Amino acid sequence: MENFPVINLENINGIGEERKSILEQIDDACKNWGFFQLVNHGIPLELLDTVERLTKEHYRKCMEQRFKEVVASKGLEGVQPEQVKDMDWETTFFLRHLPNSNISEIPDLSQEYRDAMKEFAKKLEKLAEELLDLLCENLGLEKGYLKKAFYGSKGPNFGTKVANYPECPKPELVKGLRAHTDAGGIILLLQDDKVSGLQLLKDGQWVDVPPMRHSIVVNLGDQIEVITNGKYKSVEHRVITQTNGTRMSVASFYNPANDAVIYPASSLLETKAEDTDQVYPKFVFEDYMKLYATLKFQPKEPRFQAMKVVNSF
Repeated sequence: MENFPVINLENINGIGEERKSILEQIDDACKNWGFFQLVNHGIPLELLDTVERLTKEHYRKCMEQRFKEVVASKGLEGVQPEQVKDMDWETTFFLRHLPNSNISEIPDLSQEYRDAMKEFAKKLEKLAEELLDLLCENLGLEKGYLKKAFYGSKGPNFGTKVANYPECPKPELVKGLRAHTDAGGIILLLQDDKVSGLQLLKDGQWVDVPPMRHSIVVNLGDQIEVITNGKYKSVEHRVITQTNGTRMSVASFYNPANDAVIYPASSLLETKAEDTDQVYPKFVFEDYMKLYATLKFQPKEPRFQAMKVVNSF
């Protein structure tokens, strides 16, 4: 399997061949992987270290024992694979940043952790919007097109899923997180740099997303696939459980507003108007999310088909 794409953003604001090369790498990763890893992304490394330290401290202090009591206490002795097929070996909480923040309302967070996550979210929001504009440039769309497509009446939805995947005594029995594509726009992940587990499906094989210190893993959600009419695709991924430690995952989702109307960019439609089978649907993002909530761990194509049937545009 060829190497997982790692892209150095250091000279993205330069001119000439270096910038062109970075854009080409991003385009290739979006077309052929749906995932890539960023280094020199502009987020201070000390902030990444702080977020990692505080996330792991919070897990040990507030979540580890709870997980053991609720899930692990059930044990996996004598359990058959079909008995755990709908179970995820993870413990999570969610932070909302946009259109309004709920960080102050989440219990058990230290003030230091709240402050760090607020600062981290601002940096990630900026990086997500920069990346969307780089995608626009590669696709021949005007600058700001994707951000505008996501905007709706109140601006984008932006939030973070903080997850920990504890050590699992029988990793062959249960997934950390079952295979799925992400419903939203663009996802930025700070993952554990020591304990692996994230995998993506490429050419019918599961490929590891390698842990890399101070990197940000980026993947594309279903809405990017719709807007690009399939030029860039969301990719199925999963988390496998491990016996060698707890894996930390801080995944931030830059998604359309609930009332944003999502549809393929007209300049990316190569098919004739009557060939509607080749054109992705038009829908309100909130309607898609309602469907996704029940079908997350099933293939995405029926979701797109269902939106074609129900949309009234």
